[in-house]
Amino acid sequence: MIHQVISDVTARIRERSAARRQAFLARIQRQAEQGKTRAALACGNLAHAVAACSSDEKGRILDMTRANVGIVTAYNDMLSAHQPYQGYPDQIKAALAELGHSAQVAGGVPAMCDGVTQGQPGMDMSLFSRDLIAQATALSLSHNTFDATLLLGICDKIAPGQIMGALSHAHLPTAFVPAGPMASGISNDEKVKVRQQYAAGEVGRDALLEMECGAYHAAGTCTFYGTANTNQLVFEAMGLMLPGSAFVHPHSELRRALTDEAARRISAMIPGSPAYRPLSTVLDERSLVNGLVALLASGGSTNHSIHMVALARAAGLVLTWDDISDLSDVVPLLVRMYPNGPADVNAFEQAGGVPGMMRRLAEDGLIHMDATPVFGEMQDYLSRPALVDGKLQWQPVGESSDASVLSLSGCVFQATGGTKLLAGNLGRAVVKVSAVAPEYRVIEAPARVFSSQHAVEAAYQAGELNQDAVIVVRHNGPAANGMPELHKLMPVLGNLQKAGHKVALVTDGRLSGASGKIPAAIHITPEALHGGAIGLLQDGDLLRVDAVSGRLDCLTDLSGRTQAEIDLTLEQEGWGRELFSVMRRAVSSAECGATIFD
Repeated sequence: MIHQVISDVTARIRERSAARRQAFLARIQRQAEQGKTRAALACGNLAHAVAACSSDEKGRILDMTRANVGIVTAYNDMLSAHQPYQGYPDQIKAALAELGHSAQVAGGVPAMCDGVTQGQPGMDMSLFSRDLIAQATALSLSHNTFDATLLLGICDKIAPGQIMGALSHAHLPTAFVPAGPMASGISNDEKVKVRQQYAAGEVGRDALLEMECGAYHAAGTCTFYGTANTNQLVFEAMGLMLPGSAFVHPHSELRRALTDEAARRISAMIPGSPAYRPLSTVLDERSLVNGLVALLASGGSTNHSIHMVALARAAGLVLTWDDISDLSDVVPLLVRMYPNGPADVNAFEQAGGVPGMMRRLAEDGLIHMDATPVFGEMQDYLSRPALVDGKLQWQPVGESSDASVLSLSGCVFQATGGTKLLAGNLGRAVVKVSAVAPEYRVIEAPARVFSSQHAVEAAYQAGELNQDAVIVVRHNGPAANGMPELHKLMPVLGNLQKAGHKVALVTDGRLSGASGKIPAAIHITPEALHGGAIGLLQDGDLLRVDAVSGRLDCLTDLSGRTQAEIDLTLEQEGWGRELFSVMRRAVSSAECGATIFD
């Protein structure tokens, strides 16, 4: 039996979305009714589509009884998580050729790395890149020469953007093909220790660089449980990839077998086949709620309080923060990965991985087992892949092999989920509570107000923050400068907390999915630039961040304040904001581009 709250939230999303979802499905049905769109192309269109192909490839693509799979890739060789994708198109083509089918790279999408741009001007473009990726994916598929879609993408804004774009062609069977995490490097505790020592001036840049290179050292995703790995866990739970495939290592024989299998199975699901299963059938309110439950049970990235709302809208579904909050009240925390604990994603995979977590959720009636995944049935997603005598097989997952990472049946790490909605006279925000120790979940302290993370860092280095404080960083919302991640704050705030001060963060900006330990009310809406109360705060105002009761309040009377401070100019914000403003105007009328600005 499904838990009553899970059922109620799902029904609420379905009812609220009825008109929008009906319009989405009607549009997809019109696409599906066109049949094999490649067959309707003019001869000149087809000639262009196959001009660069070999004779054998041309024959397969021009044979309308065969499948032609479109690949949308986020490959580049600078981003560790996406570097393994270099050889995937050739591998996929070879696997399909054995069956008489074909594949083509429909297009590539940008894949910026937040790890490279953290604290740099390029970070102002990070959230915007998701919508650019969505548009690039949709454009890549617009040639209408494909019968199915494989998405090669993993990291922060990339995978959400790809699924948003693919939903514009949701009549096609669509699946993600993951690449897996790098091997574990130095411990997360050591990483945090050195960063805090550097922020305090106790070690130099050479020591910091040596540590960072020891943490990020090979191809694959970074091993902490940030936004990239949250994407993979959530999308597997939604049934958007093969069961158990999210966290298998790059370049392993099992990873290669899984990639071949995904290609072969998607080619058997094309329009007109008995196994036809379009993306519009897979991504509905049930799979959306399954993804949200997995997000909360794993203590995943708060970035998904933005991404899940956006990809839901692309599927004709209206998701709100209240839905996420209600789910969080009944979904327990079942997983401890850094920053929610010391272990990394490789330890989670060894303990049972996503299938092990899904098994736990199914036991308690917290996921929709009648949802429709892209491959097989939801019961299959409680199994793990393995190579047995060189052949790929799935085996039912058993009890967790490490109870410190994935909880045993009947046990939880926390009775509620990893994300909490806050509301009060400062507006609404979200906080990632799973990484915050219970003694730090309620902070009442004077405000110290800044307009950038760099100003906070400078104040700390000048010795001006040795006190209990709620650090306020405003004018960092979507309309102001693209809502950058404020990752440079974490070593500073961590040191203040370590020194014994009561400290919290309140901001209309974002934090990295890897951030934790400090109670941080983020994504505040309304943001300062749109008249939010955060724009009225001054140093010394008494603030209360209560992640237990879900309150976010200024205890100082703000009724006599003006909003003069809200009217910052582009010149004051510097070239990064000017660049963002230009790009924002360029897409202001685009439907995808509007999703982070409205």
